[in-house]
Amino acid sequence: MNTNEERSRHSRRAMLCKVTGSLVGAASLGFAAPLLAQEKQRKKTEFQLACMTLPYAQFPLKRALTGIAAVGYEYVAWGTSHRETEGGSRVPVMPTDAPPQQARELATVCRDLGLEPLMLFSTVYPEASDGLKVLTQRIKQASAAGIGQVLTFGHTKGGSRKLWIDRFKKLGPIARDHGVLIVVKQHGGSTGTGEVCAEIIREVDDEGIQVNYDAGNVMDYMKLDPIPDIKKCADVVRSFCMKDHRNWPKNQDCGPGFGEIDHYRLLHPVAFTGLEMPLCCENIFAPIIDRPQLPEGVDALARQVREYLQTVIQGVQS
Repeated sequence: MNTNEERSRHSRRAMLCKVTGSLVGAASLGFAAPLLAQEKQRKKTEFQLACMTLPYAQFPLKRALTGIAAVGYEYVAWGTSHRETEGGSRVPVMPTDAPPQQARELATVCRDLGLEPLMLFSTVYPEASDGLKVLTQRIKQASAAGIGQVLTFGHTKGGSRKLWIDRFKKLGPIARDHGVLIVVKQHGGSTGTGEVCAEIIREVDDEGIQVNYDAGNVMDYMKLDPIPDIKKCADVVRSFCMKDHRNWPKNQDCGPGFGEIDHYRLLHPVAFTGLEMPLCCENIFAPIIDRPQLPEGVDALARQVREYLQTVIQGVQS
């Protein structure tokens, strides 16, 4: 049994003992069932607020990590490439064929800076010809790094639902064996809503495959309000890619708090799950105006988004 899985099982056992003990005492007073219902309803989700390295793509990865740590984040998500030299080509954060040891070493760099890595991009569509191979390797990288989630999503033009289900049924046991979740987010096309992604995940029916929710993508690609949509998939949502979107005065993705999405309503359906749930900020930029040319400008936006989301979390769980 790997360390992550053992830790998870110990945690589940401890929680079961705690709940069982409470119910034994309550049963003698005749209100065990109401107590259980109350505990289930009020157990707060542990939202893990992370910044992706993606907003820092024009700057070296190390600068992204130091900036994210400096503005108060405790968690980070890897994605997807960075310009390591001025004017140079972008370099993948973690190549798809990199040995797991390389991921472990990068995770150590993150933790030395006070950042716990939570998620990495698969950088491959599930329906790609090498999708099964790459996603398997990503699982191994994530496991070695102690990262809990591998993110994937479909092509904007849509993919084969049957192929997705077949591949996820193969990948689910591999993910579970390595203590990792594969999470699938919306990206336009035939898998552009949380509702459709959830239908696929429920048909796969494997705890190793769950949903990541990207409200900005639902609003951008599908032109839909994400609030009704998330209610149709909240039971299988295990993380978020946080971005906002504006339709006016310009149709544009932006950072949380800068757009038209109501994040109080967005997080409310998953605010009391009792789960750990990464909120990974994929876009932190202000709409309409030009993006910062210096990393310090990205730092300032990262801090502003963190403070906004912390306020939302506090409010939605009050």
